[in-house]
Amino acid sequence: MSCNRSQPGNAVKNGVYIKKENGKYSLYRNGEPFFIKGASGFTNLKRLKEAGGNTIRVWDTSNLGSVLDSAQANHLAVIAGLPMPPSESIDDFYKTPKAIAHVKTIAGIVNRFKHHPALLSWCVGNELAFPYKPKYNQFYTVFNDVVDMIHLDDPQHPVTTTIMSFQKKNIINIKLRTKIDFISFNVFGSIQTLNEDLQKFKWFWDGPFLITEWGIEGPWIADNQNAWGAYIENTSTKKAEQYLDTYEKYMPVNNSRFLGSMVFYWGQKQELTPTWFSLFDENGAETEAVQVMHYIWTGQKAPKKAPVLKYMLVDGKGAKDNIIFKSNITVNSKVYLENPDTTGLTFKWKIFAEDWFKPNGAFNQNKPKEIKNLIIGHSGPDLTFKVPDQEGPYRLLVYVYNQKGSFATSNTPFYVLKNP
Repeated sequence: MSCNRSQPGNAVKNGVYIKKENGKYSLYRNGEPFFIKGASGFTNLKRLKEAGGNTIRVWDTSNLGSVLDSAQANHLAVIAGLPMPPSESIDDFYKTPKAIAHVKTIAGIVNRFKHHPALLSWCVGNELAFPYKPKYNQFYTVFNDVVDMIHLDDPQHPVTTTIMSFQKKNIINIKLRTKIDFISFNVFGSIQTLNEDLQKFKWFWDGPFLITEWGIEGPWIADNQNAWGAYIENTSTKKAEQYLDTYEKYMPVNNSRFLGSMVFYWGQKQELTPTWFSLFDENGAETEAVQVMHYIWTGQKAPKKAPVLKYMLVDGKGAKDNIIFKSNITVNSKVYLENPDTTGLTFKWKIFAEDWFKPNGAFNQNKPKEIKNLIIGHSGPDLTFKVPDQEGPYRLLVYVYNQKGSFATSNTPFYVLKNP
């Protein structure tokens, strides 16, 4: 890994750079230390600034100009992702003319936006694998062509790449075979061992690092599945508790190499469900997790408070109870709040056809199909609905909004067996 860019030379003294002082790495921006308090996402930027955040991260160059402009208007910095195909695409990309064309395209993007005042850093690829085998040499050639181009054309901004969790193989090859300026980690459950992992491997790699994604555990843990493989999602209230607990227990805030962290996901994102990682809904209403981040970043409680949702029961059963219904019957559901007084709250119920398959190891990011006309009646936290007539897996979701722009969510998977 390149080390000579960790000190501010003449080319970068007025730009963004990493400096090591008294054994501690710090990121500098506009001549001042800049500790990243950020989020992955590109919406709700005004709220991010109000909550004490200072940086966003985007994965690709789609609408990068408008993202940078919006960030600048809200006094936020941007880590701009530059897409790279997986290193496994060696024969159909890295050893073809496509790779040369791709480097030229990225060079055009870098030179177009390198002077934008909101730009903080470039991120080459997202969760790439960095293999040992010689057959991947051409991947490293192309990857380093991009990094070298950025260092030459834009010495004002450092270069990183993200890897999934703490993986020694990737770190070894990044250090020995690339010239990036710092490593970025996307960590979820594995953040619990990150401090220990960093310390144990310090003998080999002791460079600066950033956490570009952290948050609640995702829908990939087998223990969180029911009998037919549907994943059980916690309530938004429980997830807010987990964000705070994770940060306070496991974030390596006292590590001298730590440049900051970026919570996932600042916006609304479909990943198995519309709500799993979403800190907001599609219209900008916020969950309690946003208020947790406000507290983490500022040390002060947020001025508004989301409803506190305890749990949901469907036909008297919880999400882990393997709920199976015959088609076309009528069922009652209820959501339980900490405060039984529901005055001023709005309850929105939705039923989706579940798509829990993972082709190519990835969840479908298309919005699930909502099944209309199944709700028979609802009054506050109580719902009566008709079970769908088609056999298969479904999910019932509730959104509970208050009058201050906050909401809470819960959902329950159920399975339908066709009546003969």
